Amino acid sequence: MKKISFIISFLFVALSSLQAQQAKYVFYFIGDGMGVNQVQGTEMYQSELKGEIGITPLLFTQFPYSTIATTFSATNGVTDSAAAGTALATGNKTKNGALGVKKDLTTEINSVASWAKANGYRVGISTSVSIDHATPAAFYAHQGNRSNYYKVGLDLIEANYDFYSAADFLDPTNAKAKDGKTYPNLYDLTKEAGYTLARGYKDYLKKAKKADKMILFQTEEASTQDRSSIPYAIDRKKGDMSLAEITRAGINFLSKDLSKGFFLMVEGGKIDWACHSNDGATVFHEVMDLDEAIKVAYEFYSQHPDETLIVVTADHETGGIAIGTGSYTLNLQALKAQKVSEAAFTKVINNLRAKYKNQVSWEVIQQALKENFGFWDTVKLSEKQEARLKAVYDKSFSNQPVVLEKSLYQQDEPLAAEAKRILNSIATVGWTSGGHSAGYVPVFAIGANAQIFQERMDNTEIPEKIAQAAGYNH
Repeated sequence: MKKISFIISFLFVALSSLQAQQAKYVFYFIGDGMGVNQVQGTEMYQSELKGEIGITPLLFTQFPYSTIATTFSATNGVTDSAAAGTALATGNKTKNGALGVKKDLTTEINSVASWAKANGYRVGISTSVSIDHATPAAFYAHQGNRSNYYKVGLDLIEANYDFYSAADFLDPTNAKAKDGKTYPNLYDLTKEAGYTLARGYKDYLKKAKKADKMILFQTEEASTQDRSSIPYAIDRKKGDMSLAEITRAGINFLSKDLSKGFFLMVEGGKIDWACHSNDGATVFHEVMDLDEAIKVAYEFYSQHPDETLIVVTADHETGGIAIGTGSYTLNLQALKAQKVSEAAFTKVINNLRAKYKNQVSWEVIQQALKENFGFWDTVKLSEKQEARLKAVYDKSFSNQPVVLEKSLYQQDEPLAAEAKRILNSIATVGWTSGGHSAGYVPVFAIGANAQIFQERMDNTEIPEKIAQAAGYNH
C-alpha cells in the first residue's frame, strides 16, 4: 500500500513539475529576411565599431539554445514571405503568395496564435510594417492572395485577438478593388468590433487602461507620410514609434490579466526591406533594433523565467548578403558613416531638387554626400569611385526624366543607390540579388522548454514546438 502511495505521489509531483515547466508566456520574434549572415554581420559590425576583430553578441544570439531551419515552400525552393509566414504560423507548407490556407488556396489552416486563443491565452500580433503584411497576416488571415489587404483586415477582426500593433492598414477602404463600390472602412469596423485605436505610443498609454481590445498604430501624421511601415531605425526621429515601444505596449496590454498567460508575435519587418534594396548599414541597424525589442521581452522573462519562452527566428534570407567580398579583411566600420537609409537619402535629394528648382550644383550634392555617407571626410574615395558618383550626378541632373532604381519596396534616386553601392563596396559587404534566397535561417530560444529547439529543423516545426512548449491543444 505504501509502495502504491509512493508511486502515486511520484507521478503527481512529476506531472506538477511538467505543468510548471510549460510556457505560460510566449514571445515569438520573426526577423523578416534575417538570415545567418545578417545576424553575424551585425555582430561583426558592432565589434569593428570598438576597433576589434570578432563579434559583439546581440542579446538573442546568447540564448542557450540555437539551431537552423530550412525555408522552402510547398511550391518553390525559394519562399516568399506569405508562404514562409504561413509555415511559421501554422506548421503547414503552402504556395508562395498564400496566407493561412493550404496550397489548394481554399482549405483554411489555423495558426499557433489561434491555438493559444482557443486555449484561453491572450494574444497579440505586432510588426514594424503594416498589420496586413504577409508575416503578421499569416497568424490570423486565410487568403489565397496576400495582396487582398482589405480582406486580410476583415480576417483580423474575425480572429478577435486582444492586441494588434503596426504602422497602419494598407487599404482600409478597399480602394484597391476599383469597382466603384463604397466599402465600410476598417477603422469603423474595428471600433464596432470593440477595439480601441491608439495613434502612437503616448496615445496608447492614455487609452490602454480602459480598453478591452487594442489596436496601436503610428500617429496619423506618420501614416500620412508612409502608412506601409514605421521608419527605419537609422532614420528614426523623436516621436517616431519604435519596435521596442510596440513590444512594450504588447506586454503591458496582454499583462492585464497575467493569470491567463499570453502569446505575442513581434516581427522586425524592415530587415527584409533593407535587404531587398541591398542597404548594408540599414540592415545592421534593423537587426540591432530587433534586438532592442527582444531586450524588452527579456526584461519580462527575467521576472518570470520559469514560465516564459522566447523564440527568435526568420521567415527567409533576403539578398544573399556576403560579409567579405574577396579579400581577407573586413571594413564594416565604414558603414558607421552612413547616417540615413537609401530611401531617406532619396528624400534629401528630392528636397534639394525642390529647393534649387532641379538646378542642384555638384558642390551641393557633394556636401549632402559628405553629411550622410561620410564621403571625402571619414570615408575616402578613389578617383574611380568619385567618377562614378559624378557620372550619375551628370545624368540625374541633365534635365532629362530621372529613372529611379527600384527594389521591392522602394524607388530611389540613382545617386542614393550609387552612394549606397560604393559604401557597401568599401565596407566589403556583397549582395547576390535583390530578392530572397533559400539559405538557412537561425533559430534561438530561451526559457520554459526551450531545450526542444535543437537540431536542424524545418520552419513548419517551429510553431508545433511552441505549442508543445506551451501545452496548446490543437
